[in-house]
Amino acid sequence: MGPNLSQGVGSGRREARSRGARKLTIQDVAALAGVHPSTASRALDASLPGRIAEPTARRVRAAAEELGYVPDLLARSLRTRRSGLVGVVIPDLTNPVLAPIVQGVEEKLRSAGFGCLLADTDNDPTREKAAIEELQARRCEGLVVATARRRSKAVEQLAQSGPPTVLVTRGLDSGGLPLVAADDAQGVAAAVRHLVALGHRHLAHLTGPRDLSTTVRRARAVRESAKALSRPAIDVVVRHGAGFTIADGRRLARALLSENPGVTAIVAGNDMIALGCLDAMADAGLRCPTDVSLVGHNDMPFVDRLEPALTTVAIPQRALGVRAAEVLLGRLAGGSAVVEPLVLPTRLVVRGSTAPPPRSRRVAGNTSRSRLRSRD
Repeated sequence: MGPNLSQGVGSGRREARSRGARKLTIQDVAALAGVHPSTASRALDASLPGRIAEPTARRVRAAAEELGYVPDLLARSLRTRRSGLVGVVIPDLTNPVLAPIVQGVEEKLRSAGFGCLLADTDNDPTREKAAIEELQARRCEGLVVATARRRSKAVEQLAQSGPPTVLVTRGLDSGGLPLVAADDAQGVAAAVRHLVALGHRHLAHLTGPRDLSTTVRRARAVRESAKALSRPAIDVVVRHGAGFTIADGRRLARALLSENPGVTAIVAGNDMIALGCLDAMADAGLRCPTDVSLVGHNDMPFVDRLEPALTTVAIPQRALGVRAAEVLLGRLAGGSAVVEPLVLPTRLVVRGSTAPPPRSRRVAGNTSRSRLRSRD
């Protein structure tokens, strides 16, 4: 039986101070907790849950906290030949949708005893390659990658010779790596059905670059959903931008509204593009949804505070991160390298940015029918 820590707090602090500048060791923690150093070490290793009886583990944790002990991760890495680190590669640190995903990854991995190293590529393939190489050089035991393009040599090589890797939101055409993604087709189909039920027949889809799987999935879903509902015929214009930013949305929407005045509803590739669309509508003297309805994608924070509040496809942001981490932990534990995508459900959140099309816009749409059938 170890010492009563609640009574030994003061003495523990005095003992720690008496050591002066000497670095605290696991032996110090073990002595205060009244256990063997190896027991203390296992009790403090979050990657070994349940190895030590919980009352003993609590006593060890209390002793470590009392002494202010911080484990020497480098020493542990050298001893165990494991870094205890996972690399997380994201395309844009400023994108508010990514924060909950990363949070889900980090929380799940932390509970399993892993730390995370975060790398932001700023959507640059060269930086992506460099980030992956650096994380491997730091001996990360696994990677969670949210930057994959449909064809990416740096990511494809991970399937051949890299550490266990899981892709999140974006996949490869070649497959080979597990992917955790939202059911974009389900969400987009719901958005198109909603707009058609309101009376819209002239739609536009403004989205990001063609080399991303998310772009392809969402654009395909718009077309297929419109085709399935084409009684009467539904026109769809698809336009691609260089990225998924507000500026991309503004540029795409300005050109669309000038070239295709009959469009009565826009399905944006994400909420950032939708924000740019609102800017372009205001510049053109159009009101949302009175003149043009708008649907976003992702349900990022604060879109419900816009005027009008944005109708959007909500994706399970935090759950995507948690499930990606779970798949990676399974691979790190020696499980099979499952490559079938894990698809999480989405839902349409209807707010104030969608409404029936005005009669004047419907008439304009009928007169510009040939232009609305233009190819993307």
